[in-house]
Amino acid sequence: MSAHYQLTGTTAVEISASIESGIRTGALSPGAALPPVRALAAELAVSPATVARAYQELRQRGLLATAGRHGTRVRPRPPVAARRSALRPPPLPGARDLSRGEPDPRLLPPLGPHLAALAADDGPPVGYSDAGVLPELAEAARARLRADGVPAGDLTLTGGALDGIERLLGAHLRPGDAVAVEDPGWANLLDLVAALGLRPIGVPLDDEGPQVAGVAAALAAGARALIITSRAQNPTGAAVSEERAEALRALLAGRRDLLLIEDDHAAELARVPLHPLAGATASWAFLRSVSKPFGPDLRLAVLVGDETTVARVSGRTRVGAGWVSTVLQRLVLALWRDPAVTELVQRAAQSYEQRRDGLLAALAEHGLTAHGRSGINVWLPVADETSTVTALRDAGWAVAPGALYRIAAPPALRITVSSLEPTDLAPLAAALAQAENPPPSRGFPT
Repeated sequence: MSAHYQLTGTTAVEISASIESGIRTGALSPGAALPPVRALAAELAVSPATVARAYQELRQRGLLATAGRHGTRVRPRPPVAARRSALRPPPLPGARDLSRGEPDPRLLPPLGPHLAALAADDGPPVGYSDAGVLPELAEAARARLRADGVPAGDLTLTGGALDGIERLLGAHLRPGDAVAVEDPGWANLLDLVAALGLRPIGVPLDDEGPQVAGVAAALAAGARALIITSRAQNPTGAAVSEERAEALRALLAGRRDLLLIEDDHAAELARVPLHPLAGATASWAFLRSVSKPFGPDLRLAVLVGDETTVARVSGRTRVGAGWVSTVLQRLVLALWRDPAVTELVQRAAQSYEQRRDGLLAALAEHGLTAHGRSGINVWLPVADETSTVTALRDAGWAVAPGALYRIAAPPALRITVSSLEPTDLAPLAAALAQAENPPPSRGFPT
């Protein structure tokens, strides 16, 4: 905790408000340690139970996390907007930033011509009463999903994959329920689960996706939902193989007490086949976002699932946000229909694959075993994240520490390849080798 920030309050509400204020202003930075319960109680002249209630309330809201022997800390990305001065600092001047997990803007299709065409359309404006999923977009989305073996009957739209997952969890679960998530897994998802007051159960994975034994253990521990990334898993690049999909479908077959969510966020960028689990359980949903292939600012995802699940999400959307903008829907449909855009996306997928495979090969030449079967990230196991990240920063490379993505998985780094050039691969691998000499790879978690 910052030596310049003084926690205050005589009630649990006041203490929690003081901590939240510190997070919002940046006085309590992500990862900052808070005083032990009894120490803070003595400092504020309140009972330990009062401080414990304040900490519990903030944990349930996803602002704090209990880190075992390391005590209570601010979560890496707590769900409260911080002042600009408290936001993530930029990398050192001249450093190459490989930490952000974003697609290469040079490989995104241009939107200008399609936006101009939409602006020239003299059709009547859409009103409140006739807004919703455009039939022509729904038809095109179903065709694209069915081509990949996804049953696409009931369908709705959400404002991106994470928005869809939030709506699905809110429609089926309540605070305190357990959710099985990949470990290591998507940092945004781990933060969302915490913010919703849900209890994450980590599922180990390897290059072929979530391990069957890990999923079975999570189910036995009472998981009410299971979230799986179909391909281009963030951060490891894992992709569910045909054999793994068959084994998981057999394990999940007929489950009526489990919500199965599949996230195919990479979609057209994935250069490996899709092996969906859709329909294996009574309650299921399959999400496909357009952000990675077509642009992060296009906040739209297609959601298909069983009738009840889709109806719950659609109904909640109708009384809340209302609908996904039909202007955005028409833009996405135009992009889907443009052969030139399709070719651009295919070239981008090939480029990411070449960069990813090139980095894996360069690391292997130094005896470093990394993972990256698909997607735009490489996952490199290391002995100590902090020292390796620091050494790389000093060498001019910014990467993401694995702690953002892990529950119980061993330390590692996430390296985004989307901005790498062929000439970058050898010096980056050399810098990584100099910064780290990891133990033999044993997969992701043990």
